[in-house]
Amino acid sequence: MKYLFPCFFLSLISFLGTAQAPLTTCRAELQDDTLRLGNSRMERVFLFNKGQLQTVAIIDKLKKRRWDLPARQPDFYAPAVASSSAGSFTSKIVPATATTPAYLKAEVITQLGELFLKRIFRIYPDCPAIACDYYVKGRLPESGRTAESTAYDLRNIESTAAQQAGQAQAMFLDRLHLHSPHLQAKAVEFFDATDQNNTLVQEYPRLSYRQELRLRGNLLLVQDLTSASGWFFLKEAPVSGVQLAYPGFDFTLKNNQVQVAGLGVSARDIHPQEWTRGYSVVLGISGGSEEEQLLALRSYQRQLRQSPADEMILLNTWGDRGQDKNINETFVRQELQRAARLGVTHFQLDDGWQQGKSANSAFQGGSFTNIWQKPGYWEPDPAKFPGGFSTIQREAQKLGISLSTWFNPSVDSSFKYWAQDAQVLIDQYRRYGIHMWKIDGVKIADKLAEINFRRMLDTVTAATGGKALFNLDVTAGRRFGYHYFYEYGNLFLENRYTDWGNYYPHYTLRNVWMLSRYLPPQRLQVEFLNKWRNQDKYPANDPLSPAKYSFDYLFALTMPGQPLAWMEARNLPEEAFGLSRLVKIYQKYSREWHGGHIFPIGEEPSGTQWTGFQSLQDSSTSGYVLIFRENNGQRQMPFHLMQLAAGTYRFTLLAGSGKSFTTALTARRTVQFSLAQPRSFGWYRYEKVK
Repeated sequence: MKYLFPCFFLSLISFLGTAQAPLTTCRAELQDDTLRLGNSRMERVFLFNKGQLQTVAIIDKLKKRRWDLPARQPDFYAPAVASSSAGSFTSKIVPATATTPAYLKAEVITQLGELFLKRIFRIYPDCPAIACDYYVKGRLPESGRTAESTAYDLRNIESTAAQQAGQAQAMFLDRLHLHSPHLQAKAVEFFDATDQNNTLVQEYPRLSYRQELRLRGNLLLVQDLTSASGWFFLKEAPVSGVQLAYPGFDFTLKNNQVQVAGLGVSARDIHPQEWTRGYSVVLGISGGSEEEQLLALRSYQRQLRQSPADEMILLNTWGDRGQDKNINETFVRQELQRAARLGVTHFQLDDGWQQGKSANSAFQGGSFTNIWQKPGYWEPDPAKFPGGFSTIQREAQKLGISLSTWFNPSVDSSFKYWAQDAQVLIDQYRRYGIHMWKIDGVKIADKLAEINFRRMLDTVTAATGGKALFNLDVTAGRRFGYHYFYEYGNLFLENRYTDWGNYYPHYTLRNVWMLSRYLPPQRLQVEFLNKWRNQDKYPANDPLSPAKYSFDYLFALTMPGQPLAWMEARNLPEEAFGLSRLVKIYQKYSREWHGGHIFPIGEEPSGTQWTGFQSLQDSSTSGYVLIFRENNGQRQMPFHLMQLAAGTYRFTLLAGSGKSFTTALTARRTVQFSLAQPRSFGWYRYEKVK
């Protein structure tokens, strides 16, 4: 028996509206008991086994390398479930949308006793990774409903029984049985709730061992030390600390076996008839170096959202701690004029535009509870905006600025009012053309809350024809981190204030630098503040206080992401508007700069290092680098750059200090940069000239 997704049929599908030629390389084929999923870069081969899939081979097509894997047990494991009694397979093209490319979808459904499992594989053209979304319905047997465990509850090296008991504590979504026991792994854990956390990435390097190692994180990088090969598992889920039904760990490593744990669904979340979506897992392949692994990961992440509309320089006045005291039509119109002088492209009305008062209001009586028992809560405050947003929207359009609003969905009873919440945003879109919203105050306490919150976003996305852009706040609460709900927009990364003395430029630079190793910084909103305010909140002799830096420097450190002017423009001195010169240069090159893969280079920022970023373009002969000399005494510093062949390169200074220069690169790919002054930067475009 053979079920084949016919590649030649792709050329006949004209209704998709986009060039489909690359999809001809995608493959989803079931022949007899072998399932093959792949594209031009990789292929994963399974024993179908009535839908209870077992990986038997992985193929790297570019390097013509094949790993035949011992299929000892099914890839998916749930406590006490029966063997598969039936399985089905289908495949189809998912058309491109306004923000995502077309891909091949392969669906495998299997019945495991009373539990039904659906796996939807996403296969993108020319991508060295295949993603899988997991869904369950039916019933988990009582004997499988074990309590959640902690990450390090198994200590005794002799206790095989304890290890087996630990296995029963979790659902395992995927696994690989590799031949080599000599595996080097690094789990990467991420932290959001940035109001509390100021180190957002933690790495855990490990060697495989006969005893099971349990690791936390959304990402696991695995290298075979006996060959130039590598793999990665990306768990598309919230950060480890807030995942639902969390078993205490995300990955296990034992000898030559790697497993991914934690579906994000407990027994009580499983509906008898309706599919409940769990977390997703991505398997990618690469060469043996970590640089190759990171490039493979970034190639996959590029598929998840592609929207020119995400490019922005946004001004939000909340950063000057005015809260909702100042916001009204006159204030906004004046701020729009000043924003235009700076070169701002988006203006965001934060908390205070609405008639209802939130718990963050500067005035008494605000609340986030029982919003839908308060008539008119989400209408523009008629005292502040007598004509709604019509006047300020006309003013914004005249200035070429896009208007955005802040919104806090009702958290009552797991977002049971999600449809009413969605309608607020849809009405703003239809009445005023607003299509971007900062989404704040989210608390995902259970699976129903996650489901309803996703329904809200999907409903607004559909009603706006895919134009909706959600600016998801990750500063507090149980939210979605950096690798989940990725497709909906960008991330509002952090609240920092000179009023509290907790805004230090090198803190912000460090957070972006660390995150950019493992995710595109282009999707992060990165703040810069009014350095002239609250200078008395910092020690007078503090060399790293905001006032010690140029305003251009503060803007430059946001350029790997989406710059956020976190301030009231009316509080800026006249000299601040000189920033517009840098902004114009940034806007000229930002599409190409952000269109590449941006990675950190140099040393981890501390306020006293040389550090920076490199943007790798599709052509390996050109790209961009952004170099920062922090408060460091050395005038020159060598940087190791990525993916450059030996040759002669011209580095043209676009902005900042420094000078253009030409240099010869050897295979070591080291370039010497010079900046005459501490706390300065240079932004360069490079090109191979011979």
